Amino acid sequence: MIISSAEYIKSSTKLKDCPKDDKPEYAFIGRSNVGKSSLINMLAGRRKLAKISSTPGKTQTINHFLINNNWYLADLPGYGYAKASKTNRKQWSGFATDYIINRMNLLSLFVLIDARHEPIKSDYDFMNFLGTSGIPLARIFTKTDKVRSNMLSKNLIVHDKFMLETWDSLPPSFISSSLTKIGRTEILNYIEETLIFFNKPL
Repeated sequence: MIISSAEYIKSSTKLKDCPKDDKPEYAFIGRSNVGKSSLINMLAGRRKLAKISSTPGKTQTINHFLINNNWYLADLPGYGYAKASKTNRKQWSGFATDYIINRMNLLSLFVLIDARHEPIKSDYDFMNFLGTSGIPLARIFTKTDKVRSNMLSKNLIVHDKFMLETWDSLPPSFISSSLTKIGRTEILNYIEETLIFFNKPL
């Protein structure tokens, strides 16, 4: 897929305020500081499409971007940031969950995982929730440029074994680096190949 245009549309804190669900949509979520904004910018080929902050937990809204005038990219609030207040964490979790469960045009939710670390229970608890809720998902392992290739391979094997303890098969999975652009072609090809599954609401 060639990205010819990418533009910010709006930010929302409620499902009803999101753009009309008349285009296919792909959403990105992950623990705070997993490199989500950098990945989105890399995929879109735009340096400042999604705002990058040195402060984890900066994304507090559902941010929508229109890609190629054809599909939406949704940037969801990160989870797992301990310094956020309990009230804020509960609020973000609430509207993000409502979006995930009820966004009818959502074709896939990309769950970002830091490739440098072994499985974190909250990541896989979240993916188990997606699985039992029937939400299509894919894993993206980020920051692969920051780990040696042999260690990356070992970490990926550990992640797969951990997931297969509760899953019958693995979801689509990608490795990525916003610095080296590893994974960009594969992720965009996956999006292009799955756009055909979108059923436009009547």
